[in-house]
Amino acid sequence: MSLETVDLHRLPLNTGQRVLDLGCGEGRHAITAYLHADVQVIGLDLRRGDIDIARGRFSDFEDPNAAGKSLDFIVGSGLTLPFADASFDRVICSEVLEHIHNYQAVLREIQRVLKPGGLLALSVPRFAPEWICWKLSDAYHEVEGGHVRIFRRKQLKDAAEHVDMVHYATHGAHALHVPYWWLRCLFWGNENAAPVRLYHRLLVWDLMSRPRLTRWLDRLLNPWFGKSIVMYFVRGLT
Repeated sequence: MSLETVDLHRLPLNTGQRVLDLGCGEGRHAITAYLHADVQVIGLDLRRGDIDIARGRFSDFEDPNAAGKSLDFIVGSGLTLPFADASFDRVICSEVLEHIHNYQAVLREIQRVLKPGGLLALSVPRFAPEWICWKLSDAYHEVEGGHVRIFRRKQLKDAAEHVDMVHYATHGAHALHVPYWWLRCLFWGNENAAPVRLYHRLLVWDLMSRPRLTRWLDRLLNPWFGKSIVMYFVRGLT
């Protein structure tokens, strides 16, 4: 898969574990987890259309002869997860909380379904690049289902720690995507504007070719300029 925000080296998956991708969208992290290890993955999202796309994408990767691994996609809400207490070893919640008014309730549900000692990966848009997007375009965040807040790093960390999560790692991601979103916001409603179109072509080339120069630039810029901030936590043993 492509464009993963969560680094599975920081969220190691072990054989036989259960993984929840909460707010899975079109399935990028759920499918990556399935390919990465012999685990049972569930991708959950509120939007049936995204779930249908995720299922279609997974059909290109599914190995019907693989024993000990599975991936299911279901429609559901992060506010009332349809799972038993302590039923997952790993939870991924990537680019979700910024869309939800009562994000604290989602974090409480994550804490409920995550096993003691289990690991959680959270990602949200980084404050500074996101703030500029909001200043460039109201429509960017006022669309239906759009972003309702801009998180500061401490706010996210404190909210997770409030539900018995212990922070152990942080990194940035997708620095090269920041100028693209600034251009999208500047020319909002005109995706065919030359600057938007040309930068998108650059990103597609980077994704397909993965040249060393852009990989190096991304690693260099991500700590300060990444579009997303990604935090990793372990659930307390209580």
